[in-house]
Amino acid sequence: MVSDFNKVDKEFTEAKNHWEVEKLYVDLGSAKGKSLTPVEKKFLRGLLCGYSPAEIANTVYQSRSSSTVRVYLSNGLYKYIEEMLSYQVGYPVEVKSWSRVTHLLEQAGYKKALFQKELASNQVKTEKNEFTIIKAAQTEDWGEAVDTSLFHGRTTELAVMTQWIVEEECRLVVLLGMGGIGKTALSIKQAEKIKDKFEYVIWRSLHLASPPEVILNQLIQTLSPTQQTIGVEDLNSSISQLIDCLRSSRCLIVLDNFDSILCSEYSTSDSDIYPTSSTNHSTINNSSAYHLPQIRYRLGYEGYGELIRRVGDSQHQSCLIVTSREKPQEVAALEGDKLPVRCLKLKGLSHTESIKILKDKGFDNSTAEEYKLLLDRYTGNPLFIKLVATAIQELFAGNIYDFLEQDTIVFGDIRAILDKQFNRLSHLEKLIMYWLAFNQDLGSMRKLQRDIVPRVSQRLILEAIELLHRRSLIEWQVSSFCQTPVLMEYVAERLIEENFKLMGEKPSSIPMLQTIFEVQIKNYIRDLRLNNEI
Repeated sequence: MVSDFNKVDKEFTEAKNHWEVEKLYVDLGSAKGKSLTPVEKKFLRGLLCGYSPAEIANTVYQSRSSSTVRVYLSNGLYKYIEEMLSYQVGYPVEVKSWSRVTHLLEQAGYKKALFQKELASNQVKTEKNEFTIIKAAQTEDWGEAVDTSLFHGRTTELAVMTQWIVEEECRLVVLLGMGGIGKTALSIKQAEKIKDKFEYVIWRSLHLASPPEVILNQLIQTLSPTQQTIGVEDLNSSISQLIDCLRSSRCLIVLDNFDSILCSEYSTSDSDIYPTSSTNHSTINNSSAYHLPQIRYRLGYEGYGELIRRVGDSQHQSCLIVTSREKPQEVAALEGDKLPVRCLKLKGLSHTESIKILKDKGFDNSTAEEYKLLLDRYTGNPLFIKLVATAIQELFAGNIYDFLEQDTIVFGDIRAILDKQFNRLSHLEKLIMYWLAFNQDLGSMRKLQRDIVPRVSQRLILEAIELLHRRSLIEWQVSSFCQTPVLMEYVAERLIEENFKLMGEKPSSIPMLQTIFEVQIKNYIRDLRLNNEI
């Protein structure tokens, strides 16, 4: 028994260096009606050291499961702290979350430096203004966040993210998905759902490609208005300032459109789908014939990479949510199912949820068959469904069948969105995308390596597939990979256009798949579509 008590007393002992721990034991014991138990004292010291419930559980029980610690805190220490502080200031005080404990106790004078000052002026029990400031300290800055009052579906995704951020205290969460899939709306809805768990909520869009120095200064000024920001010449120091803010306060920050500050290393003309080697295609067996561009930052925006790495690596009590079409390299290195950095890749909405979008656009009288035929084309992409619904209303008087008879589903803004992603691809990535459009049922890497001309190593094939997956352009299905129907039809149209260009600009070259005429391509796509519907 004595040995166990000594062991308990030795955990989180550094709290005694900065806090009046013994006085806290006495005052909380008075609020409780009897002395704190050794376990309660231990957990209290852990909180005073800035540890979260999960970190306390990891230290004490060598487990990330914090349920036991949370029960002790919510049913015990939090109540004693609330009762003690409410008695001192004369009105109700709420703890709400573990991160507020140190702030409340510091303002009450239990931190050593503050305690001496408060004791001298005899204001420990009368500083109501300090508590009023803390109670009203929550700050919300939504920037250019859009209205999400008409939001459908994503209940599973919201539940998963809430578990990651609130319960498992993840420091960095990345929402990935192709253009239009709903990353922005989900990030806003998620922030609204859990905002009461944070002292600060800040939402920012990077669609105008704000330099990292500008965003960092904005964040620091919001989180710590009295703190002097550092000039743009010292980016690392600014990031350190921000990390300090994330440690001292519980903050939720969202950076939307992160792919706006990403780019591809590949800059050759988009119309040229072949490698830059003059060697005959049938005899090339040199991996250097292809250049694979890595996902990197635009010139002058590399600081965002360091910001991502530091937020994911550093110990703090806050969370950064990032939305992007492409996964940054730093995230790939940090993420893991049991790590504080997670990625959630969004897929399309269900038919039921997609129909709600159509009804919002005025399609109340369409048949179930019309809904299905249209929605199968766009696989639940919310933005694509909204865009095509507007076109059907304006050009076909709301008649879905008339639109489908045109046999064209990729046009206008939908085409522009897909162009933006496709134009970042290298020769090899484009060849794989073309190949996949005509091998949806045979999308294995072994067959792909056999069919690609010129032949390349399995290593390059794997790297290209990984890049396409990080760019949210292909999906995994067990041991194979595929494209969504709308992307498949887009790629087929691109292939037709590329063949025409090659025949006009390079008469001496052999266009890829030159034996497939345009009508054959369209018939093939139509057959695939029919098979999917069946």
